[in-house]
Amino acid sequence: MIFASVDIINFFLKPYEEASVLNIFLEFIAALLGVVSVFFAKKENILVFPTGIISTGLYVYLLSQWSLYGDLIINIYYTLMSIYGWYMWSKIIDDKDRHIPITKSNKKDKLKAFGIFAFTSVFVIAVYRFYDVMPNNLGFTESVNYAFEKITSGNLTEFRKATPFMDTFTTGAAFAAMWLMANKKLENWTFWIAVNIVSVPLYFVKGYGFTGIQYAIFLILAILGYKEWKNKFRKENIS
Repeated sequence: MIFASVDIINFFLKPYEEASVLNIFLEFIAALLGVVSVFFAKKENILVFPTGIISTGLYVYLLSQWSLYGDLIINIYYTLMSIYGWYMWSKIIDDKDRHIPITKSNKKDKLKAFGIFAFTSVFVIAVYRFYDVMPNNLGFTESVNYAFEKITSGNLTEFRKATPFMDTFTTGAAFAAMWLMANKKLENWTFWIAVNIVSVPLYFVKGYGFTGIQYAIFLILAILGYKEWKNKFRKENIS
């Protein structure tokens, strides 16, 4: 049991042995602000956006240092969508000084979200294959089977080879989630839950422990956020 605990600690700390103090500090601040931002989102508080912009801005820098292209793309998009969401949540929609309410996605919203997911996924695949970090000779079915085999092999090295496929999913789902959140659609939390479930092991395997912990907290907050927004939606539509 003691040896297992030591192994876990070493697994967490080893990637930071060669990291600069500045980058470790920036990752910690970015992760902390990311958690604070999601907490504000859960509370439907507009501070979700300024705190999120600072967090994603820091991650853009860090991910450029780590050469994680898919994640870097996500955070650039997060930053831009946070500016859009800040505008959407701030604007007055009627003469009673009311802001946009929480609503459920209609058919048009769902099609837009799926379109964002599909387009983003194709784009990320193209980027990864251009940089030769994802096999080019696999079709869709073969790609899914390849990723599943690597993930279930029990070998950490083999697992890492599957991360581009997992990155593709999390990037597409995160893009859709961010757009839905900016428009206060309840379903944004469903996408975030899926993104976080995949991202927790993904970041630990990549060796970024603070960010892995951040996504574990994100997962808990996303579940709580969905419940809180759902209750608000029901109350607003009853009254």
